[in-house]
Amino acid sequence: SLGSLECWPISEVNRSALMSSSPVPIDIRHLDQDQITEALSAWGEPAFRARQIWQWLWQKGSRDFASMTNLPLGLRERLQQQFVINGLVPDKSQFSEDGTIKNRYVLHDGFKVESVLIPVLDEQRFTACVSCQVGCSLTCSFCATGQMKRVRNLDPGEIVDQVEMVNAQSLERFGHPLTNIVFMGMGEPLLAYGPVMQSIERITAPDGLGFSPRRITLSTAGIAKMIRRLADDNPKVNLALSLHAADDAKRDTIMPINEQNNLESLMDALDYFYRVTRNRITYEYIAFNGFNDTLEDARNLARLTHRFPVRINIIEYNPVEGVEMEKSPIDRLDAFAAELTKLGVTVTVRRSRGKDIDAACGQLANKD
Repeated sequence: SLGSLECWPISEVNRSALMSSSPVPIDIRHLDQDQITEALSAWGEPAFRARQIWQWLWQKGSRDFASMTNLPLGLRERLQQQFVINGLVPDKSQFSEDGTIKNRYVLHDGFKVESVLIPVLDEQRFTACVSCQVGCSLTCSFCATGQMKRVRNLDPGEIVDQVEMVNAQSLERFGHPLTNIVFMGMGEPLLAYGPVMQSIERITAPDGLGFSPRRITLSTAGIAKMIRRLADDNPKVNLALSLHAADDAKRDTIMPINEQNNLESLMDALDYFYRVTRNRITYEYIAFNGFNDTLEDARNLARLTHRFPVRINIIEYNPVEGVEMEKSPIDRLDAFAAELTKLGVTVTVRRSRGKDIDAACGQLANKD
């Protein structure tokens, strides 16, 4: 269960540092509530103070000890001396004519990540697309993030910060809170498993943001053993597989991860995920001109859907500088989708959003 996950990253924290002055302040959001209680107890503070601090951190989104006004001044000052809260710093935003907003943030160590607000006004759907890693190790050939080396995982607080900031942005610009969260930004969520699961727990907890897990989708390039682990932990989120090709030969050429996690192993893992959780599974399928958008590709894709119910999102490609692959023309994309529908597959065609900004994942973070 989520409750069994090791708090991030307690194994790296010198516990004695919690009891005395530490030369390098610890981010208090790296501690669980019991550890905050332990630290406060050593200072002679009552246990309920830890609950108050926890509420400020994870429910009220405080990033400043001075704002925790129901704590005594002396305690706030001691917390300020002992701990830090390494929140994100907004750096740049791009605004598309279709309402999409891409945001870049600077982390405490100077690295940059991005998240996106995707409003669909006629459906009253407001989605935050969040990142989980600085860079990515998977080197998918069509992805801007894949051109970056993986530097590190984001910690749970840095992921939650993205949700809170994009939610505030949605409220300010559209007068509506987020309705959905997708882990489809920079990085591979199943290779940042601990912090991603802990961020989901904080996002969905009653003493956190209280967001429904059924409105969260975790997207993976496909790591079979981790899909099975996700099924066993069952955080009740939706799962999306970035498929993009329906046969191993083609998928190998654009997604090197497929060489160790071929389609047969992935389908077995997804079948297990569905049997254990009954949670929705989606295939994300970017249509590339002349590569994976033929009627035969559609038939191959339909054959992959027979084991369990799925939805296939056909996606228009946002071009990436230095990548030769091109988006499928509208007529080919529509014919591809029509063939799938004829074969009984549930299909949604997602038109490209933010075409007039750096819409592809990782493009803005890669810029100076």
